[in-house]
Amino acid sequence: MLQKGNLTQGGITGTLLRFTLPMIAGSFLQQCYNIADTLIVGQFIGAGALAAVGSAYTLMVFLISIMLGLSMGSGTVFSLQYGAGQMGALHRSIYVSSLLIGAVTFLLNLAAFLWLDPILRLLQVPQDIYAMMYNYLWIIFYGIPFTFIYNFYAALLRAVGDAVTPLWFLAVSVVLNIGLDLFFILRLGWGIEGAAIATVVAQGVSALGIMGYTYIRCPELRLHREDLRFDRKCLKEITSFSTLTCVQQSVMNFGILMVQGLVNSFGTVVMAAFAAAIKIDSFAYMPVQEFGNAFSTFIAQNYGAKRYDRIRKGVRSAFITVVIFSLIISVLVFLFAKPLMLIFVRSYETDILSVGIDYLRIEGSFYCGIGILFLLYGYYRAIRMPGMSVILTVVSLGIRVVLSYWLASIPSIGVNGIWWSIPIGWFFADLIGIVYYKYRRGIEKRI
Repeated sequence: MLQKGNLTQGGITGTLLRFTLPMIAGSFLQQCYNIADTLIVGQFIGAGALAAVGSAYTLMVFLISIMLGLSMGSGTVFSLQYGAGQMGALHRSIYVSSLLIGAVTFLLNLAAFLWLDPILRLLQVPQDIYAMMYNYLWIIFYGIPFTFIYNFYAALLRAVGDAVTPLWFLAVSVVLNIGLDLFFILRLGWGIEGAAIATVVAQGVSALGIMGYTYIRCPELRLHREDLRFDRKCLKEITSFSTLTCVQQSVMNFGILMVQGLVNSFGTVVMAAFAAAIKIDSFAYMPVQEFGNAFSTFIAQNYGAKRYDRIRKGVRSAFITVVIFSLIISVLVFLFAKPLMLIFVRSYETDILSVGIDYLRIEGSFYCGIGILFLLYGYYRAIRMPGMSVILTVVSLGIRVVLSYWLASIPSIGVNGIWWSIPIGWFFADLIGIVYYKYRRGIEKRI
């Protein structure tokens, strides 16, 4: 199984795309967890429930980003060790990483339950949807351990080149999630709580399924007694990558959470429009996000194998691929903004439609910016410079948050200022990342 995932051999563009496609499909299915809730809730319960689920999604993305960042950081270490053929070190890293991320997950879950009320007040959730959002999140938080298990094993399998297996478990769980959504909401009348229960059950299926599969079908990745020791050197490496990647993901989503608070201050109409539009947005740039993650695994394996010529060719190929794809998606989103919004919003809710269309046409015209940024994140993480990814994230989100609050306070601009701040933040982060890449290449050539 492991040899099939060797990304240090073969054609570069074809290898990248073949590895990326299952990851894109898997990410698409993972998005369907919340999309199913949003779609069914918006169509069958109403705008208030749509706003509640949408705001809850932003908060959950922030919490999950911590576990995802830790898993992605660990996955980079796994890829480097696999590329270098260091299987003993890989086993020790799996053990140390599982303990570290498991402990963080436990603390995160505990904090989420204890501080739910203060968090909702901080987000300025309107009173008319407060109870719905509280009940939804209280149930959703029970699925946090399942989220950890799935993301950890998915990162492990992808690190050694298997991007297909996580896809299959997600496919089964998403079908289950949608079926349970319809059953709990339409048949049993459980409302927004039914949507939350359906999501948690589906997450549990994917988590336990992928864990069992890895143990049974991947004996190369099983831990033995000699691997179950706390290696300080291994912990230092895992912590270095995982902490910085976690910080990057957390900063990214904390900035989004701050913007969500600003959006909430504009009322339920803007909240509902944002909730629907951000789902479309997530789907639109999801392929380039996963391409960036696949690119990071590609770079890490080749960096571990010291294939620097292949890395340089991979950078050029990935840049061209991302730019072309992003331009196509931007055109499609701009042209079909209204039909896309109508998937989530009823046709007579014209105010919600208008706000959502503005968001998609402003922010969606600049997907090249986020596509390039995902490549830069993946590149710097893979060459043992995760701190640079954090810097780019701080620049992107910092500019976005500051501009959002400033522009939105100008009456003639209003809520559209929030949408314009997003691509501006991408542009400045891209500029810094590319300039630094050129600077490093110049130094390498002189050496």
